Amino acid sequence: MSDRFVPLTPRIGAKAVMRRDDLLDPAFRDDCLAALERHGVLLFPQIGLSDEEQVAFSRNLGEVIPQGRPRPDGTQEVVFKITLDPRENPSAEYLKATIDWHIDGLFEDGPPPKATMLSARRLSATGGQTEFCNTYAAYDDLPDRERMRYESLRIVHSLAASHRATNPNPTPEAQARWRESEARRERSGRIGTKAHPLVWHHRSGRKSLVLGMTVDHVAGMPEAESHALVEKLTAHATRRENVYRHEWQVGDILIWDNCGVMHRAIPYEADSGRLMHRTVLHGVETIVGVEKTG
Repeated sequence: MSDRFVPLTPRIGAKAVMRRDDLLDPAFRDDCLAALERHGVLLFPQIGLSDEEQVAFSRNLGEVIPQGRPRPDGTQEVVFKITLDPRENPSAEYLKATIDWHIDGLFEDGPPPKATMLSARRLSATGGQTEFCNTYAAYDDLPDRERMRYESLRIVHSLAASHRATNPNPTPEAQARWRESEARRERSGRIGTKAHPLVWHHRSGRKSLVLGMTVDHVAGMPEAESHALVEKLTAHATRRENVYRHEWQVGDILIWDNCGVMHRAIPYEADSGRLMHRTVLHGVETIVGVEKTG
């Protein structure tokens, strides 16, 4: 492991101050991926990549996922604008939900994204920081008896739950937007509800908790008990010592392991001007739990 990465906290995050040419060098790939596995979040401060350079860096680490609504010709962008301004992103309303803890891509048919990369283009005067929590450490910290109990649990994640997380008392207009969003997903062959094991058994041998604002309920558990357990585990995973909060500077690049990290944005005003450019790497690992025997 290269010593160029300096830990940001004892449990999550590391930074590397590098020249642009070194970051974009294909030979940096293995070192970067090993650091990502070890630290969960990597910061390259104020390196100021262009969209083309960000895409090149992303493609050196894995396959990049097209994002956003398809164009009339069927193509899609690979750089997605994270902003609450609907003039810059028609999906701005949906992005309001990113202020709660989540893992990207839990509704997709295939594996969740391997990693997500953000570059800071414009900042808000207040708010807009991004927080990350280590879901590997969250599992490791559990008492043995609780680990054994959670191995058999499955969690139902839903698009409706993600909406309710930020708008528990929706207006009829908001509900209509939700229905239209769900209808668009169905028309494109995507689903709005999916069950996953609570404990993710990774190929590396590590285990992590699969939680976030998309959690609807624990399968087969009474509603009150399910709600209490999800609240307990979320509080456990997001304890202060398990979280890194990033104070953005223009030009920062952050990449995180979407398979072992939850993240959220600190609230900011829709007209603040905050703008991040996002690229996402295709997943390579399906969420699997303990294998049943007998």
